[in-house]
Amino acid sequence: MQRIPQVDPAKAPAEVAATLGVIKSKIGKVPNILKTMAQAPAVLNSYLAFSGAIGAGKLSPALREQLALVTAGANSCDYCASAHSAAGKIAGLAPDEINRNLAGEASDARAKAALAFARKLVINRGVVSDAEIVAVKSAGFTDEDVLEILGNVALNLFTNYFNHLAATDIDFPRVETASKEH
Repeated sequence: MQRIPQVDPAKAPAEVAATLGVIKSKIGKVPNILKTMAQAPAVLNSYLAFSGAIGAGKLSPALREQLALVTAGANSCDYCASAHSAAGKIAGLAPDEINRNLAGEASDARAKAALAFARKLVINRGVVSDAEIVAVKSAGFTDEDVLEILGNVALNLFTNYFNHLAATDIDFPRVETASKEH
């Protein structure tokens, strides 16, 4: 059962209702995570700003989804695994690739290096070795890319933790991380 209730967009304060309306017009619905974030407009607006900024970066939409998937898998966040499995399909990821990504694997060597680095960031709480930075850069990632990988991980850590705290009701086709290796 969800521990922090969702805001009903029809009953939300005007500013929150307007924000939720924009989200609905862009993606066709207001996901439960965002309706729950609307309990704290500063949280909702911060998330949307961070998400928008990181989404405008250099990393491809597919790689950003893969980073979200590996983060969800490492943190056992079923809401994010479900949401980003759906978004990953839209970004062109095949179902078997999505399953690999949740477990920290990828079929492409460059993506695999990014996911291994991201997983280390999650598991080691941001502490990585010089060798791990060299490894991701050896796969063709620049300093800017490495920082964007970190930004994507940080954004997804926030949503993972948010969903753990709120016990957000999953409103995407359900994907369970317990069956994935981590």
